[in-house]
Amino acid sequence: MTYANLSKFYINGEWVAPLGGTMMGVENPATEEIVAQVALGSVADADRAIAAARAAFDGFSGWKAADRIALLEAVLAEYNRRYEEFAVAMSTEMGAPMAWAREAQAWAGQVHLESTIKAAKEFHWEEMRGDTLLIREGIGVCALITPWNWPMNQIACKVGPALAAGCTMVLKPSEIAPLSGVLFAEVCHAAGVPAGVFNMVNGTGPEVGARMSSHPEVDMVSFTGSTRAGVQVATAAAPTVKRVAQELGGKSANIILPSADLAAAVAAGVEGCFGNTGQSCDAPTRMFVPAARMDEALAVAKEAAEAVVVGDPQDPAVTMGPLISKLQFDKVQGLIQKGIDEGATLVTGGVGRPVGVNRGWFARPTVFGHVTNDMTIAREEIFGPVLSVIGYDTVDQAVAMANDTVYGLAAYVQGAPEEAIAVGRRLRAGQVNLNYPAWDTFAPFGGYKQSGNGREYADWGIHDFCEVKALVGHGA
Repeated sequence: MTYANLSKFYINGEWVAPLGGTMMGVENPATEEIVAQVALGSVADADRAIAAARAAFDGFSGWKAADRIALLEAVLAEYNRRYEEFAVAMSTEMGAPMAWAREAQAWAGQVHLESTIKAAKEFHWEEMRGDTLLIREGIGVCALITPWNWPMNQIACKVGPALAAGCTMVLKPSEIAPLSGVLFAEVCHAAGVPAGVFNMVNGTGPEVGARMSSHPEVDMVSFTGSTRAGVQVATAAAPTVKRVAQELGGKSANIILPSADLAAAVAAGVEGCFGNTGQSCDAPTRMFVPAARMDEALAVAKEAAEAVVVGDPQDPAVTMGPLISKLQFDKVQGLIQKGIDEGATLVTGGVGRPVGVNRGWFARPTVFGHVTNDMTIAREEIFGPVLSVIGYDTVDQAVAMANDTVYGLAAYVQGAPEEAIAVGRRLRAGQVNLNYPAWDTFAPFGGYKQSGNGREYADWGIHDFCEVKALVGHGA
């Protein structure tokens, strides 16, 4: 990527200087070194980008669906050309091990663009219902606010369907992981996205994000982040009655049924919880096991956790990198200590860095056993490599405890297929994963309750960026 563009914003097809002069260091969380400086935008910068998107909307929304799909294919081709750069950028800004950066983080952007293109080709943009013609068309100018934990996953999940629907947009990536966002803007420019259709402004949530959420010329906000910030976005958007799609926090249950292979299910559950250093909103962080087999489950979990190799993301042997920042490190450390203080059994891990590590925001892979569902570590989203193992006596009890949360993003069930399906039907979550399936980028992704509203991925995402118009009497 061109690091010079970190000091600029992409507005109306050009890299332009900010109207303000605030810069912020971009830290590599594995080394605590500042690797670049990123410009932070102001309200005026957000206004300028929104004006460009508004001016471009009438023209772009009139494009035929086939032409918009061809544009997306050009974006994908350019993304693929610079694939390794995306992996390096995300490893640098997030501390992700290079294998994970390539095979998960960069791959996520690629696969979601591919899925959106396939869905757009099969999408029913117009259809007759009786004498009424139903038309799905782009909602308008969209504010896209994305997080640091899955940068390309979330950018592709928003920009892809917005372009497919004929929307124009302003993207605000996370200011603490901005390298990949700037690279994506370069990709859009090289792919020939028309001026004003895609714009990008870096900045903080309280300033740029708040302005984008409240701006009267923005028709939709698509936000991924914490539930706390999601409430602020919805509040700011309410006076202008714009659409708000949100993918927020989670505290996902993983119910291991008596019929499951306990050892295999627990080991895979630990791996799923600790993936991305535990910094995934759908991570299976609450593991429910038959109480009579708690000790057996904890022995397996301990072995699996202690097999995780934490360290330098450039080392091919490393399987887990650091947390994103000191702020996140301190939060995770505080919650681990809270688990100890409230009486959970510390099986492995604990507070502090791993042995032999003296710099970087590396946490110890941590497993708590004999956790009760009222403990803080079972209630709050930790966003780190911390697993809470909870015992149950009956499946009904496990389901009740799994649903006893303000969140409802994802859930997991392991066991005999028919039993797992029956339990999955009872869980209050937007996506229930049965027996650790492969990632399905055509399945709707989004949450119940305080985990948000709306759905992303493939055609589900396209629907969220469309308005529906009815031409009544069209066929009369």
